[in-house]
Amino acid sequence: MDYGLITIKFILGMLCLILQINILGKGPLAPTSPIDQVQNYVLGGIIGGIIYNSNITVLQFIMVLLIWTLIVFVVKFAKEHNSLVQRVVDGQPKLLIRNGQVLVNNCIRAGISANDLMFQLRSRGIYEVSRVKSGVLEQNGQLVVIENDEENIRFPLINDGRINQDVLELIHHDEEWVRNQVAQAGYNDVRDIFLGEYIHGRLHLVPYPMN
Repeated sequence: MDYGLITIKFILGMLCLILQINILGKGPLAPTSPIDQVQNYVLGGIIGGIIYNSNITVLQFIMVLLIWTLIVFVVKFAKEHNSLVQRVVDGQPKLLIRNGQVLVNNCIRAGISANDLMFQLRSRGIYEVSRVKSGVLEQNGQLVVIENDEENIRFPLINDGRINQDVLELIHHDEEWVRNQVAQAGYNDVRDIFLGEYIHGRLHLVPYPMN
């Protein structure tokens, strides 16, 4: 076994990981969406599967790493500049319970069975669906629950310039109200807003930096 070659590949793999973190962000270190998990698995498979294979040269190893990094970068760029791509790749939070009622169609579309739903509720000490004001399935598969005695919505109303329709339903407002709030705050469009939180009946906006 050529330990020198293995060491070089190890170093190159680490450099590729550092490059991806610096260029693409730290999302894969704490995955919040399925694509982050896939990125971790594929990169681990590339490094682990190739690093001990002496038939693969260092140059070939570098090319594979660069190709994968390019693919990840293109996907990330497309997500950030196209809402349709973002929805397809990352998905969106899904409202599964609203005002004590299970939204069965949403559960089926999200692949959540009744057993899975009740297990997640029991793990939070909730044994009756009627106690739940809202239950939202995040992109990472976690169910976030708001009980009836809680007032504040825990989900942003605006994410990355897009309105969260499920939260809009929970606060009993429509898109026109959101756009009016954004305009009154001095912004041209919802797309100018990086983050919008609905707190105590008011919309708090964090805009993108002005170019």
